[in-house]
Amino acid sequence: MRGLRHVFAAAAFAALGTLVAFAQAPQQPAGGGRGGAPAGPASFFITSVGKGDGANYGGIAGADAYCAQMAQGGGLATPPGRTWRAYLSQPASGGQPAVNARDRIGAGPWHNARGQLIANNVADLHGDVQRDRNSINKTFALNEKGGVVNGVGDMPNQHDILTGSDSTGRAVAGEMDTTCGNYSSNGDGKGSVLMGHHDRTGGGNSSWNSAHGSRGCSQPNLVATGGAGLLYCFAAN
Repeated sequence: MRGLRHVFAAAAFAALGTLVAFAQAPQQPAGGGRGGAPAGPASFFITSVGKGDGANYGGIAGADAYCAQMAQGGGLATPPGRTWRAYLSQPASGGQPAVNARDRIGAGPWHNARGQLIANNVADLHGDVQRDRNSINKTFALNEKGGVVNGVGDMPNQHDILTGSDSTGRAVAGEMDTTCGNYSSNGDGKGSVLMGHHDRTGGGNSSWNSAHGSRGCSQPNLVATGGAGLLYCFAAN
């Protein structure tokens, strides 16, 4: 009888250990990358390096081309029927309508370079119905090589990601320049660009896509505010 009690006690202890380990493990939205097997083709990443010309990417089209270039350099095959797009917005100007980042990245789902689920759809990505239905954080928002992007506490901190967007993924109306001249300026004193925090940390605002504006548009000023001119890249379907 005593031996039987020992068996039950050992089993209960093992079960408790499993529950604790599960609770401490990083969690994802349902459906993502369980058992070590990729849940889907890579369709999201943060660029490992910026272009090096501040916020000047030659406009949104140039930023899209840079995403495609970085994906190829990182060995990421473009998923069938998809196109790499930079997550960027720009306001209406010159008779042209506004461009919203959320409208140009496809319907989802999106997975990181390790096949782990980032978000199922646009609504989950932006928390339209329920907040934090995405996995954009330091653990899962990886670069095109599957590496972790530096955040708060790392040297250098590079958690500022260019978006030019509000928290809903849309362009910001008004006279203030929030896109560094639609991503064509690397100067200072005339504009700024809105950025998000990929690690959800710092500055009193944990938004992944709209935490604060930059000090300016040059590479030194992007670095000074905690970034490197990095982009979110999504494979649009």
